[in-house]
Amino acid sequence: MLEISSKTNLLEQKSYKYSLQDVAEPNLQRDIYSYGTVPKVAFNHRRVPMNMPEEIWITDTSLRDGQQSVEPYSVEQIVQLYKFLSKLGGPYGIIRQTEFFIYSKKDREALEKCMELGLKFPEITSWIRASKEDFRLVRDLGIRETGILVSCSDYHIFKKMKMTRKQALEHYLATIADAFEAGIVPRCHLEDITRADFYGFVVPFVNELQALSRQAGIPVKIRACDTMGYGVPYTEAAMPRSVAGIMYGLQHYADVPSECLEWHGHNDFYKAVANASTAWLYGACAVNCSLLGVGERTGNIPLEAMVFEYAALRGSMDGMEPTVITEIAEYFKNEIGYDIPAMTPFVGRSFNTTRAGIHADGLMKDAEIYTIFDTEKLLARPATVEISKTSGLAGIAYWINQNYGLSGEAKLAKNDELVVAIKAWVDALYEGGRQTVISHKELEDKITELAPGRFGDQ
Repeated sequence: MLEISSKTNLLEQKSYKYSLQDVAEPNLQRDIYSYGTVPKVAFNHRRVPMNMPEEIWITDTSLRDGQQSVEPYSVEQIVQLYKFLSKLGGPYGIIRQTEFFIYSKKDREALEKCMELGLKFPEITSWIRASKEDFRLVRDLGIRETGILVSCSDYHIFKKMKMTRKQALEHYLATIADAFEAGIVPRCHLEDITRADFYGFVVPFVNELQALSRQAGIPVKIRACDTMGYGVPYTEAAMPRSVAGIMYGLQHYADVPSECLEWHGHNDFYKAVANASTAWLYGACAVNCSLLGVGERTGNIPLEAMVFEYAALRGSMDGMEPTVITEIAEYFKNEIGYDIPAMTPFVGRSFNTTRAGIHADGLMKDAEIYTIFDTEKLLARPATVEISKTSGLAGIAYWINQNYGLSGEAKLAKNDELVVAIKAWVDALYEGGRQTVISHKELEDKITELAPGRFGDQ
């Protein structure tokens, strides 16, 4: 049958209707996922069309998935992180939603305090167990949308839930019907979609969800969860690992509109950010992230990374305030006690720091030579140097100029007598067996010794 597509305005074949394949044994796709070997990436050379939605946005799971992998946040910390998310996302809600637990008294207290702030964005949503009691709790709290776990791979259906595909589908549909009955928008978390039988279970299941949604007159959200980080961004990769293929299939064969389609990824194979960008490019309006990428195992998609991906793809921050990312990093470090690896992009102590003398020499001439962008403007963090055995005269001169705020004619050149003397001292330290970088205090103390009063009160 041919129908005019409302998305492309072209005649398209609508005969691709997939029915549930209720297999007797789980399909574990051992040709790809052989447990004793590295998972394989297969290609089928089928290209799907790029389909960037008119609007794209970020959703947050820092207070749900993120909080599962650290010491539980206090109520005050949750409220502060929520404020940061609102400030970072800006007035247009590029950070559109965030999800909360609601089970404990502390969870509900934090949620209620955040609701009392009256902030438009991010919208507060929840994540619950699938029961009528929980749906009523969500409704009574005044929450419009909730996440519900609907695992979709045979690994989970057969091995964890001890069900058949038909039993799982019927169980899930009954659960979603309860959400609709309570007047709640269900956000279905299709766990482990990159190991699922896409056409034998995922598409038939989502089609059934869409039918329920139409009957209830309430939209259903679909969150495609790359639970183990198996997704790949290569456009000609085969299913079920193709992120582009998953986005295309959910839209084309299960009629999921872009505004109801969301990607949730993990970073087990270092592909979280690339996969999230691919999801945007191929049809999902939303990518689900956590602050600093904190999450299960290797973590979630880092929210701060997608702020910059958004700006790169759209050509604008669209009201987002990226300097808040530095405030967030400082809060995690100083108030939560989270140890951010030093070289983590955008938030690590050393992300825009060099120890190489040749790089420092370039920074002295023009910071743009060795800085990814104006980090002082966008992140309130100027490019810096650390002094080690490879810093050279240029690195020491740059450190002194920056540390003491010297500019114009007051700036030290790398042949200044003080710079040369510091360099000799540094060289002697490393020739004597030192391995660590030299601290700010050590450098300041040495400068006071060699040039007392030169830079005023030190």
